[in-house]
Amino acid sequence: DVQLQASGGGLVQAGGSLRLSCAASGFTFDDYAIGWFRQAPGKEREGVSCISSSDGSTYYADSVKGRFTISSDNAKNTVYLQMNSLKPEDTAVYYCAAVRYRWVRTVVRGRATVDYWGQGTLVTVSS
Repeated sequence: DVQLQASGGGLVQAGGSLRLSCAASGFTFDDYAIGWFRQAPGKEREGVSCISSSDGSTYYADSVKGRFTISSDNAKNTVYLQMNSLKPEDTAVYYCAAVRYRWVRTVVRGRATVDYWGQGTLVTVSS
């Protein structure tokens, strides 16, 4: 079975940090880029960041650039999202997903076809 297990969410004060993890199994990890998406209450889901496991290239939405860092441990089939300087507007359910490489640059511009979704992990940033 395909699984994308997201974890690491929680409650943090503004200015704090969290690290999300996405553990993948059941598919060939190297054939996909892994993206992080988020959906805040009452808003559409948006692409936050994406990483190509083949060459390590990374992409970020403007709203998180300079604060979030995506990384991949290919030996563990796991992708991380380090979130620093968190703001209340970062509050959302965060999802990881597997996309084909053709979408790796456009995930953060809202254009991607997702092959596999993980379950979400809630991030709440208090002011």
